[in-house]
Amino acid sequence: MALTLPKLRQSNPMEVFAITKNIHMSAQKMREVVRQIQGLSAAHAEAVLAVVPRKGARFVAKTLKSAIANAEDLKAHKQEYNAMNTDRLRVKEAVAQTASTLRRFTPKARGSAGPTLKRNCHIKITLSDE
Repeated sequence: MALTLPKLRQSNPMEVFAITKNIHMSAQKMREVVRQIQGLSAAHAEAVLAVVPRKGARFVAKTLKSAIANAEDLKAHKQEYNAMNTDRLRVKEAVAQTASTLRRFTPKARGSAGPTLKRNCHIKITLSDE
């Protein structure tokens, strides 16, 4: 019985990312925006986010611009990122995760209190040049 080894990739794709933390919006609402840009090129994703009429689209666009700027900065200043093609960046991964939740209370009838959950989220966008 012959042993087969896994094939190694010839081209090593470069990846860069940006994270925006503690955005005052629920992760569930943010995921609806983030799903729209997965797999798109970076320029096309910026154009899509510019016309999405949701509050979360502004935060995702800001994070995407930061990831693109990170890629250009790494290419200019780090030796190992010189081979990265910043013109062909694609959104490899875009996720919205839950962050800490602030618990507040609203007065209710007969002296009781009802909880109000003020949710936060984190956005992470990973760009790749493959």
